[in-house]
Amino acid sequence: MREEMVMAGDTIITVIGNLTDDPELRFTPSGAAVAKFRVASTPRFFDKSSSEWKDGEPLFLSCTVWRQAAEHVAESLQRGTRVIVSGRLRQRSYETREGEKRTVIELEVDEIGPSLRYATAKVQKMSRSGGGGFGGGGGQGGGGNFDDPWASAAPAPAPSRGGSGGGNFDEEPPF
Repeated sequence: MREEMVMAGDTIITVIGNLTDDPELRFTPSGAAVAKFRVASTPRFFDKSSSEWKDGEPLFLSCTVWRQAAEHVAESLQRGTRVIVSGRLRQRSYETREGEKRTVIELEVDEIGPSLRYATAKVQKMSRSGGGGFGGGGGQGGGGNFDDPWASAAPAPAPSRGGSGGGNFDEEPPF
C-alpha cells in the first residue's frame, strides 16, 4: 500500500488532457527529483443548433511531481501525450521582481499515466527505492529546507499555508 499524505480539506481533482511541453526534470540540492509540466484540457460539447462538436475554453494546469515518479514522468511522457493526472490543488502567492503580487493554482500530482483511449502503452514495473515516490508522501528532505531546483529561474514564493505539515511540499518549486 502506498503511503500518501492527504490532508483534510485538500481539493483532489483528476484532469485528462495533453502535455503542452516535455516534462522538465530537476533535482534539489538534497537529490530529490522534481518534474514540472503543464496539462491542457479542452472540454467538447455538442452544439444542437449546428449539429457539430465544438471546443470549450481550454484549462491549462501547471503540475508538479516529486521523487521517483518525477523521473518516470520525464522518461515516459512527452509533449502531446494524453494523460490522466490526479492530485491536490494548491494555491501559491508570490511577488514578482517588479513588486506585483501574483497567485497561481497548481496541481501536486499523486498519480499520472498515459490515457489509453487513443494510444497504447507498455508498462514496465520499476523497483522501489526509498523516498515514497508520488506526491508529498516521501520521507526525504522537507521541513524547513528550501531545496528549490527552480530557485534561480522564478521569484520566491510568499509564505503561506501556515504550519502545512503535509508532506515535503514545503519545498515549493516556484513555477
